[in-house]
Amino acid sequence: MVLHTGAEQEKAAPERERSAATREPDAAAGRDARADGDVAVEPDRPDAPPTVRRRPGPSRRLVVVLLVLGWLAGVAWRVWLSRSVQMPIAHTDEDSYLNAARVFAGGPGGYSSENSVLRRAGYQLLISPAFLGDHSFTTSYGLVRLINAMVNAALLPLAYLLGTRVLRVSRWPALGIAAVAATMPATVFYSLFALTDSVLAALTVAWILLLAAWLRRPNRPLAAFGASAAAGAYYLIHVRGTVVLAVHLAVVLVWVVRRRAGLRPLGVVLATAAAAVVLNEVLIRLLDGKLALAGSDPGGSTLRALLSTKGAGFVLASLATQTWYVLVITGGLAALGWFAAARLALGRRTDPAQRWLALAALAATVGVALGCALILVGVPSATRDAAYARYIHAFAPLWMVYGLAVVFRARRRALLTGYAVAAALTAAGGGFVAWRLSDAVRHGSPLRYGVFGAPDLMAMTAGWTSIRPLVGTAVSLAVGTAVVLLARFRWGWQPVLAAVVAGHLAMMGLLADRVLAPLSVSLSPTPTLAQLGLREGESVATSSAYHLGIRLNQEHSITWMSVPNFVSQPPASADVVVARWYPQPGARHSWDWDGTKYGYHRIGGNPDQHWSLWRRND
Repeated sequence: MVLHTGAEQEKAAPERERSAATREPDAAAGRDARADGDVAVEPDRPDAPPTVRRRPGPSRRLVVVLLVLGWLAGVAWRVWLSRSVQMPIAHTDEDSYLNAARVFAGGPGGYSSENSVLRRAGYQLLISPAFLGDHSFTTSYGLVRLINAMVNAALLPLAYLLGTRVLRVSRWPALGIAAVAATMPATVFYSLFALTDSVLAALTVAWILLLAAWLRRPNRPLAAFGASAAAGAYYLIHVRGTVVLAVHLAVVLVWVVRRRAGLRPLGVVLATAAAAVVLNEVLIRLLDGKLALAGSDPGGSTLRALLSTKGAGFVLASLATQTWYVLVITGGLAALGWFAAARLALGRRTDPAQRWLALAALAATVGVALGCALILVGVPSATRDAAYARYIHAFAPLWMVYGLAVVFRARRRALLTGYAVAAALTAAGGGFVAWRLSDAVRHGSPLRYGVFGAPDLMAMTAGWTSIRPLVGTAVSLAVGTAVVLLARFRWGWQPVLAAVVAGHLAMMGLLADRVLAPLSVSLSPTPTLAQLGLREGESVATSSAYHLGIRLNQEHSITWMSVPNFVSQPPASADVVVARWYPQPGARHSWDWDGTKYGYHRIGGNPDQHWSLWRRND
C-alpha cells in the first residue's frame, strides 16, 4: 500500500489510465473487491498505488451534511456522557487548568500542581471564556466540557479528510473509518474532564493533514503557516507539543536544504513557531503570582533514575506498555499503519512527500512515547503504574485511521501477512504486561492501576479493579481479525465497522455508569458550603489533612477569591474556615482541628468526608 499526499495522484493519473486500458482481460479475475464497489487493478510497479475504478459514492454535499450532523451528534453525546459529573474528578490536573483559566478570565487564582519547567498555557486560554460572566462554578465547568466536546468531536471530519485526502480511501468507507476513530474511548473519555487530553487527538490529525497539504505545495506561505500553527498550538497546549514542533521543524529544514521549499515558507514556519513559544511565555507571565505551584521540577532525580538499572528498565517497560496499549485498543490495526508508514519511509522509490509525512508521523509517536517514559522515570508514584497511556493515547485515532486504510487498500496477501505480524506483536505485548504484573507482585510491590491511565482497557475487559492484559489481548485480536476478514467484502465492511462503533459507544456507557458516576458522588462535598450558610464575598480559608479532591472542589465553589490553605492557625483575615474533622476515636483523631482555640464555632460539615465549616465568633 502507498499512502498519498495528493500531488503524486495528479502526476501519475495519465500513466495509470494507459496502464488500465492495456490490461489483459483475464487479469481482473484476481482483483479484490473494494468497499462500496471500488475495484483495484494491480500496478506494474510494486510500489505504485493500485488503480481504483470508483462506483458512484455519496456526493460532496451529502458528505458535508453527514459530517456536520455527525459532529453535532458527537458533541451532544459527549455532553450527555458527562451528565453525572458536576465537579472535577481528575485531581489535580483539572484544578490546575481550571484555576489558570479563571485567572485569564479576570478571576482569582488558586492551586496548581504544575511545575515551572513543563508549564503550558494554551488549553487554559482556550477554556477561559467559560469563566466569563457572573455564574457558578458548576455552570463554568459545564461550559468547559462543552468546549472540550466541540473540539473533541471535530475528530470525525478530520479523520474523514485524512482518509480521503491523504490515504485515498473512497468516501463511504472513509465515513465509516472516521466514525470508528471519533468514538474511540481513548479520545472521548478525556473530553469529559478539564484536561488537555480532550483536544490533542483532534489536533494530532489536524497537524498531519496540514503537514500533508504543505508537503504537496511547499512554496505556499499559507500552507506553511497552517501546518506550523497546528504544531505551535500543540506546543502551547502540552509539553508533548515540544516533540511535535521539533519534528515539524526538522521536516521543514530537510525540505529547505534539499531545495524543495524556498526561504519564504521557511521564514513563515520559523516565525510561527517562535510566536507559539513566545506566546506561551507571555501567558505564563500573566499567571505569575496568581497560582500556587505545587509541582516538582524534573532535574537531578530524573537523570539519576535514568542512569540506574531500575530506571532504564522502567523506560523500556513504559515504551513496551505504551506500544501494547495502542495495539490493543485498535485491534492490532495500528501496527498495519506503522508497517505502511515504515515502508514509505524506507522505500527507495517512494515519493518524497509521502516519505517525510510518514517519517513525521512515526517520529512524533515514538518521540512522545519516549518523552513520557523519560519524564515519568523521575516520578516515584508514576513508576508504579501498570499502564500509563495518557501521553500516547492522542496518537491512537491517527493510527487507527492509517490501519483501517491499509485494510481497505492493501493487497490481500500483504494485508494478511501484515496483520499476522501485528497480532503476534499484540500477543507478545500482552504477555509482557502480564509478566510484569506478576513479577511486581512477587517482589512485594504490586503495580497501580487507575482509570485515567487506560480507561478503555477497563471497559473492554471488565477490569474494574485490576488490569487484565491477556483478556484485553484476546478481545482486541478477535475484533481486529473480524475487521481484516470482513472489511474486504463489498457488504462486509458496513456491519463490521458499525459493530466496532457500537462497541465504543457501549464502552463509554459503561465507563460513565461504572466509573464517572461513583467518582462524582465520592468527590462531591455534601452538603455544599452554600447550604451551610457560606455567603458570597466572605473571606474563606481551608486546612490541610483531609481529602485533597474534596478540598479543591470546595475551593472551586468559592469563585470570588483565591483560597489560602493552612496547617494549624488560619489567616487572621479568614471569616470562615473549612477544616479537617476527625471526631471518631482512632489514630487520626489527633488530627481533628479545634477552631474554638482561634475564636471560631462549628456550623456543620461531614464527618465521613472529614471536613467541617467554622465561622468566626462575633
